[in-house]
Amino acid sequence: MGDTPMKHTIPLTLAEAEPEVASDVAPLMSRLQSGNEPFVLATVVRTISVTAAKAGAKAIVDREGSIVAGWIGGGCVRAAVLKAAKAAFEDGETRLISIQPPELLAERGVEPGEEREGVQFSRNMCPSQGTMDIFIEPVLPRPRLVVFGASPVAVALAQQARSVGFDFTVCAPAEDLAVFPSGIDRNTGFCSDIQSNAETYIVVSTQGRGDLAALEEAIKVPARHLGFVGSRRKLKTLLEKLADKGIAPVELDRIKGPAGLDLGAITPEEIALSILAELMMLRRQNQRRISHPTLDADSSG
Repeated sequence: MGDTPMKHTIPLTLAEAEPEVASDVAPLMSRLQSGNEPFVLATVVRTISVTAAKAGAKAIVDREGSIVAGWIGGGCVRAAVLKAAKAAFEDGETRLISIQPPELLAERGVEPGEEREGVQFSRNMCPSQGTMDIFIEPVLPRPRLVVFGASPVAVALAQQARSVGFDFTVCAPAEDLAVFPSGIDRNTGFCSDIQSNAETYIVVSTQGRGDLAALEEAIKVPARHLGFVGSRRKLKTLLEKLADKGIAPVELDRIKGPAGLDLGAITPEEIALSILAELMMLRRQNQRRISHPTLDADSSG
């Protein structure tokens, strides 16, 4: 654990950052959040005995599993931190890891990788034999709902999406954009070159006004979910037309409809609520499916 901190200029994005730098992480955090880029913040909250990093030390971990800013110690702790960061990226949950020498773990009857009372334990094989408790906090992009169309359901989605944590983007003909509330992200026409991330959800709610054109563009956008507001019969007809245009079956299978949970919804507001409920369910199911990897970091430093 004899790594020496280095001074470095804070980069604009994760892609420009050099690994293992020990500059002030706050400016980089601000820029990454402004750019809606995901990262994990690792903070040393307690140390016992001799450790290279002390309480308050911080580091930023990128999606690829590299420490791109800050410094929390050498190889004796990095493996455990990076494993925990990987899990945090996947499930969006914070966690506390305690990296302790093998003798101390054995004395307490704790196995490496075990979790007790919310603390995940890992083995420290460094000669210094110190203990470090590190808080792992994922900072992930807000989920984004992209709606194609300007139907009453689309407008209701725009009104409700932010209240449940979604950023909102609409893609609709220019003459229809005026029906949406002010302050939302607007794109003229049904365009596929919109910004998306791992938490992007798409709903096509054209309802008879450009259904096929909207679906043809929406399917080009990488997204976790693509829903269609309309009947199963209507969607079946549209899927057949898309297939005739040469769109692969694996792509057509991404389109789910009718969008929304079956809540017996009738009004546009109720249908929008059922759609948002479905998206929330999909998000939570994805988080619950992911199991935490073990944090047995056996590094000789």
